[in-house]
This record gives sequence, C-alpha cells and structure tokens, in this order.
Amino acid sequence: MNNTAHLGGAPAAASTTDPRHDFAQAVALAGRTVAALRPEHYDASTPCPDYSVRDLARHELAVLRRLVALGRGDDPFALPGLAQDVDVADDAWPTAWEAAARDAVAVWEPSETLTRLLTLPFGTLPGAAVLGVYVTEFTLHTWDLAKATGLSPAWDQELVERALTAMRRAVPAERRGGGVPFGPVVEIAADAPAIDRLAAWAGRTP
Repeated sequence: MNNTAHLGGAPAAASTTDPRHDFAQAVALAGRTVAALRPEHYDASTPCPDYSVRDLARHELAVLRRLVALGRGDDPFALPGLAQDVDVADDAWPTAWEAAARDAVAVWEPSETLTRLLTLPFGTLPGAAVLGVYVTEFTLHTWDLAKATGLSPAWDQELVERALTAMRRAVPAERRGGGVPFGPVVEIAADAPAIDRLAAWAGRTP
C-alpha cells in the first residue's frame, strides 16, 4: 500500500500544532463514507494495491482501534493491525466505526496527549505530530474509498490544504523509495481540487 499502512508505516504529515479538531473531522468523514458503502462496493479494487474496499475499511478500523490504545498509553501493537484481522459484518460497519471513532476522539482530547513523546517504528514524536500523521491517513483513505466506489465525500477544503502542506514538508518529492511508503509525485494542475493535489502528492493518480 502506498500509504501509512498502520502504526508501522512512515509518517505522512507531522505537525506541532493542535490537530485534534482536524483528526475528529477526518475520522467523521471517513466514517460517513464507510457507512455509505453498498454491498456491490465491498469487493471493488481500490488505489491501494491488493486492497479491496472491504479490506481498506477493515484496515482503517484497525488503525482507529490502535490509536485508541496509543492515546491511552497502551501498546498499540498488542492489537491486530492488518485488514484480515478485523472481522466486521458488512451490515455492521456504522456501529463498529462509530464506537471506535468515539473512543479515539475522546482518548486524544486531554491536552497532555499532544505533548507526550511516543516511540513508533518511524521515530519518536510528540502526540500532536503522530495525530497529524493520521489526519492525512484517514483523509487519503477516504479518497481511496471514494475513487473505488464513486462516492462523493464532502471534503473540508481547509483541512485538506493543511494536510497537504504538512505532507509536502514531511515527505518531499525527492524523498521516495528506500522504505518511504509513497510512490513518485503525480503531476497535476496547480488549481486542481485540494483533495486531488493531496492524492497526487501521495503518488496516487486522481
């Protein structure tokens, strides 16, 4: 997958600002997109190689649950992180996502979570930077689901622009390969929608 796959991936966007509002918004939009999936969508391919829509939804739920553990100070790797480890019936996605999203937003609400240093496979970062990574994670995967299904999420343009600015800083165009989980930047018009420019910077083809 050309993304931050799970808490073992490389950072997509690190920020020292308070990302809690953007995180809650990105997770909520992802949840609305997952809830809008129909039976004919689940087996469709996505821009993430080897991931169907169902696989990608499972992966994102696993990431969300790991972020709950991380915010609590628990070991996130004690929880499953791969799509095949998450078992959710196709008609149970809204309930499963709502519960995980509620817990994730709540556990990261205390201000001290933003300054706590967290050591992950891609480095030691303050909580604010880690949470910023996952603003981009959920935003990109929401785009992936939309691309695969034809759904049209209501993007928060300012949030997407912030994610793009952070990603350009954290993963410059020349820093690809060598373990960085993104393909080469795809050329796109400067006046293209922010979400398409973000996807292109992550190596996806809008």
